[in-house]
Amino acid sequence: MSDWRLLLTRPAEECAALAATLAEQGIYGSSLPLLAIEALAETPEQRATILELDRYCAVIAVSKPAARLGLDLLERYWPQPPAVPLWFSVGAATAEILGDYGLPVHYPAQGDDSEALLALPQLRQVLAAACPPRVLILRGEGGRELLAERLRDQGVEVDYLSLYRRLLPHYPPAALVERVQAERLNGLVVSSGQGFSHLLELAGEHWPSLARLPLFVPSPRVAEQARAAGAKNIVDCRGASAAALLAALQAQPAPDL
Repeated sequence: MSDWRLLLTRPAEECAALAATLAEQGIYGSSLPLLAIEALAETPEQRATILELDRYCAVIAVSKPAARLGLDLLERYWPQPPAVPLWFSVGAATAEILGDYGLPVHYPAQGDDSEALLALPQLRQVLAAACPPRVLILRGEGGRELLAERLRDQGVEVDYLSLYRRLLPHYPPAALVERVQAERLNGLVVSSGQGFSHLLELAGEHWPSLARLPLFVPSPRVAEQARAAGAKNIVDCRGASAAALLAALQAQPAPDL
């Protein structure tokens, strides 16, 4: 049995799956979802983009909701997926959704963040072969700006297809600190920059005390965001998967509270 007792903050369904995986390893996980996914209403711009899908050399899905909602659009407007573009994802779980639909998809085997995807040989090859290289990013509102910036720096034309927004579910003001105290939690887990922003928002005036707890984040970008907000003990898992979190937990001794 592990000494770790973690606050899990992913969307509800993902929290439940992660808690079950952790429980198999003797790790306690307390689910307090800080991200709710709300699909955006279809717009003429969305429809025009999906109808011109074959003008892109690559489509990148940055999250599981982006993959699911993108496939919903694809199914409505493409009875058969076009041979072009090639499909990519930031992580294995998102790739599995695309693969189950029958799409050949590439993703980095090590690290599920923008940096790992940009280093992927298959992505580099398809960008080098296209003239001009044009990429579509399936995402939520305001997500993965770094990925687009890096691609544009390489001369790639990048378009977004925003499919959902992330909301902070409603909780009483002290819900976060009360959960941590009542269940003697000794670690916090966030899976994205927006997840950390929501954690900070819900913590409110209690953040200085919570900032001392180990905070498990998925990438250097989110680590820097947390550091700037005053987090004292940040662990970069270099990925948002359960496997990445478990590896980080094994390398980090649980603190005594």
